[in-house]
Amino acid sequence: MLDSTFYRFLDFKKRMWYNEANPWKGKVIIMQQFMNEDFLLKTETAKHLFHDYAESLPIYDYHCHISPKEIWENKSYENITQVWLYGDHYKWRIMRAVGIDEKYITGDSTDYEKFEAYAKALSYSIGNPLYHWSHLELQRYFGYTGYLNGDTAEEVWNLCNKKLQEDDMSVRNIIRKSNVKLICTTDDPVDDLKWHKVLAEDDSFEVKVLPAWRPDKAMNLEKPEYPEYMKKLSEVSGVKIAEFADLKEALLKRMEFFAQMGCSVSDHALEYVMYAPAAEEKVDEILKKRLNGESISREEEMIFKTAFMQFVGKEYHKKNWVMQIHYGCKRDNNAFMYEQLGPDTGYDCINNYAPSAQTADFLNSLIASNELPKTILYSLNPNDNEAIGTILGCFQGTEAAGKIQQGSAWWFNDHKTGMIAQMTSLANLGLLANFVGMLTDSRSFLSYTRHEYFRRILCELIGGWVENGEYPADYKTLKEIVCGISYNNAVDYFGFDL
Repeated sequence: MLDSTFYRFLDFKKRMWYNEANPWKGKVIIMQQFMNEDFLLKTETAKHLFHDYAESLPIYDYHCHISPKEIWENKSYENITQVWLYGDHYKWRIMRAVGIDEKYITGDSTDYEKFEAYAKALSYSIGNPLYHWSHLELQRYFGYTGYLNGDTAEEVWNLCNKKLQEDDMSVRNIIRKSNVKLICTTDDPVDDLKWHKVLAEDDSFEVKVLPAWRPDKAMNLEKPEYPEYMKKLSEVSGVKIAEFADLKEALLKRMEFFAQMGCSVSDHALEYVMYAPAAEEKVDEILKKRLNGESISREEEMIFKTAFMQFVGKEYHKKNWVMQIHYGCKRDNNAFMYEQLGPDTGYDCINNYAPSAQTADFLNSLIASNELPKTILYSLNPNDNEAIGTILGCFQGTEAAGKIQQGSAWWFNDHKTGMIAQMTSLANLGLLANFVGMLTDSRSFLSYTRHEYFRRILCELIGGWVENGEYPADYKTLKEIVCGISYNNAVDYFGFDL
């Protein structure tokens, strides 16, 4: 390991060190400064594409899990742990990986102790996107350009907490300074959307905050709580649900309510995109069994979910809604910790079962009657990239450029390697230029720097192709492509009224 005492600083942009001790005598080592203005940008073309085109574009956050209530309240945070570590299972996973006791993760230790524990864990997360995300957030929102570890934890804690007391670090002002134009939250059909209503009536906040329809609980009839959820849906819709036709009527009423609140985006979390068609009489039989408290078979579950997805997909087409489908996740794998902490606490993994034939058959069942909506497919398994890329080309249409999309690298894939793999596959098998780009998919208001991270990777990828002679230095078209993927394509695709 090279001893820093032998280094001589030669350049303000790059660190070029000369080591006068053996065995490196006479060697010049060139290192990029840690996360400088050209972070992730190696080629001159990439730097031009990012700094001149992508960097200053607004953000269209069409899928996230942030709270509309906290936006309405314009929440402020007392300390960095509250905004960084509460509910962030990405961070919890690396803390557990280095052996930190759960007391310092989700337990009853102090907020400073939790922050210090994360700082220590972060220093070992070389190659993990959390290292980049965390430092981008420290740079952009708190002006901290050093690096976080156990030794600097107290310094960073004090700096961030002081900054959080300023007015421009309230939730609404974080959103403003992030240059966000629109936010779509994730909302259940039984939600009264009261926070969206008051935000829509609030002229003091210029950013659009719209609901997105997430009807998983209405579909997942295998869950123990399903009969009770049906009672809630019956109450809010005014439809007594006894058979599948009733469920469809109840969902239609709630969809109309969501549409009145500005919703035009749906989202589904599926194990995989299934296709097991059956007559409605069979679907009725399955639903009635479940409403009576009986268990159902795996085959019956797939039959019901196929009918459910076909129904909502056709309704989305009528309403010009976008259908997002996230699949390929096996959830809540650690039963012991699930009993203690519940879902969404860092115990999910990639599921490698996703039959592409069924995905294609499902989409085909909708396009057969010209009722296939604009659709975005996200798989948690990166091995599905090529399958998705080939499926897209079978179902495109004139309703939108890239009517059927592959979504951005999701969850366990939204790191440098995963993003490059997803975009390269899409470019190879489809049309990268039509890609609707990055989404935050986060519960944190500081996560908007992930869009910068994505844009830097995008520009480096395209810049590399240009400098390698694989695409001409046609900057008029390159600007259109980069700005499209970074922002404009999503504006055109979703068609929200800003």
